[in-house]
Amino acid sequence: MNHIWKTRLAGAAAGLANGLFGGGGGMVFIPLTSRTGILEGRQLFATCVAVIFPVCAVSAAVYFWNGGLSFSAALPYLLGGLAGGFLGGRLYGRVSTVWLRRLFALFLFYAGVKYLL
Repeated sequence: MNHIWKTRLAGAAAGLANGLFGGGGGMVFIPLTSRTGILEGRQLFATCVAVIFPVCAVSAAVYFWNGGLSFSAALPYLLGGLAGGFLGGRLYGRVSTVWLRRLFALFLFYAGVKYLL
């Protein structure tokens, strides 16, 4: 399968996960995209953020249209998320890709355990 279709399928999987679970598209996108071999290291993580942003916007719009989005409940998380996103972006160039992968794996493990309990 040519790499264009692999990347499209990775994007579709990320969008599907994001729409079904209300987030988590990056958890699907990074492992699938890393297997294509097109992107590596920092480019992979940065591309994930660039892809997930519009995917989240579309999912949020669909939730809003279906009456499932509460802006008042989301606002405190949004403010914290903006601050965390800014801090993460500033630290991004200072953290090695090895540690980025480890932190991502640790986060996935933690989220999986919390979800099961």
